[in-house]
Order: sequence, then structure tokens, then C-alpha cells
Amino acid sequence: MTPLRQRMIEDMQLRNFAPGTQQAYLSAVNAFAAYFGKSPDQLNREHVRKFLVHLVEERRVAWSTYNIHLCGLRFLYHVTLEQDTLLTGIPCPKEPKRLPVVLTFEEVTQFFDACDSLKQSTMFLCAYAAGLRVSEVVNLRIGDVDSGRMTIYICQAKGWRDRYVPLSPRLLQVLREYWKEYRPQDWLFPGQPATNPIHTGTVGRHFANVRRRAGLGKHATMHSLRQVCS
Repeated sequence: MTPLRQRMIEDMQLRNFAPGTQQAYLSAVNAFAAYFGKSPDQLNREHVRKFLVHLVEERRVAWSTYNIHLCGLRFLYHVTLEQDTLLTGIPCPKEPKRLPVVLTFEEVTQFFDACDSLKQSTMFLCAYAAGLRVSEVVNLRIGDVDSGRMTIYICQAKGWRDRYVPLSPRLLQVLREYWKEYRPQDWLFPGQPATNPIHTGTVGRHFANVRRRAGLGKHATMHSLRQVCS
């Protein structure tokens, strides 16, 4: 690890950035350095501009991806390298707003019928019945489920806020069946190794496979389970 990368990591840790944000910023800086084959501290504003043009015109990335790269580079230059004005004036475009993909109850039923394991259906039911994000589902621990108060504790959710969500009787029943079959020890949905939670990317791949088996034409994601119409 280079001293520059280590310092950037430390700068983000001091600001309590989420692990996902840290990884996204580091990936953006890595891509920038690899494009020119030089360390970022040897590059300047014009190099940043050329790289961003490359993202838009050649790679045709989504505007959200563009903005992540720009934010990562701004952090590197403005904070870690202390070049406060180097990227001033480089635009951060607004992302186009699109309506979310909404599933009907019939489509949700099709989806759950296509799950090929109790673990899959339980993970997705947590998102559906409790309105959880995929990051919240994978970070659930056994002790977060409180059947006495019929709540689920969500630790450090979006915005680094803890919260409680209602636990429905149906979800509690499924969680009990799941625990009897899989006997998880700490993480509710362990990954490989079991000392770590399942990765969000793995859950996303499971979701895509179930969606295809269910024959859903919509480009639904885990987030779609939180938005269901009658």
C-alpha cells in the first residue's frame, strides 16, 4: 500500500465515512491513476478533466458513477493532498430522476414462489415485510430480532442512525423456521466464512436469479420489494 493511499484511508476514517463510501472513493482514485499510469500526486486539474471526459464519452458511465468518481477525486485533492482549489468549478451534474420499479402483489407472489431455498426466501422476506435495504438485511444479527417486543433492531442504518422496525407475525414464523434449519450463530445470514455476513453482491445475484426464474419482465431489484402496489 502506498503512503498516499494509506493517508487517504486514514483521512476517511477520521471523518467516519461508511466502508462502502471509502471503497468507492478508493476505486475511483485507483481508476484515475491507472488511466494515466501515474500517481495522483503527479497529476493536475487538466488530467482530472480528461479522465472525467473519458468516463462520459468513452465509457458512457451513469451520472451516479461519474459523481462518485468526482467526489473521490475531490476528497483526494482537497483533503488528503490539501490542494483546496484544484477541482473548483468542475461540474457535478444532477442525476435524472426516474420512477422506481414497482411490483404488484401478484408479481411478489411469483417472485417468492421462485425462491429455491428457505435462506433465499427469508432474506427477501426481511426486505419485503420489514422494509429493509439490502445492506440492512445482510448486517442483521440473531440478537437484533426481538420477538418479545415484535421489533427488529437496525444498527447504523443509512445516515449512521440506529432504528427499530416492526416485526410481523408472518416474518417471525419464517425466521423461526429458518433458524431451526440453518442454526446461524451470530450473523442472521452468514457468508463465507461464517464469521462474516453474506455479501450484498451475493444477495444481488441471488435476487437476479430468482427474478429470472419468476419470469418478471421488470428490471426489479431488492429495493423493489420495498415498493409494492395493490
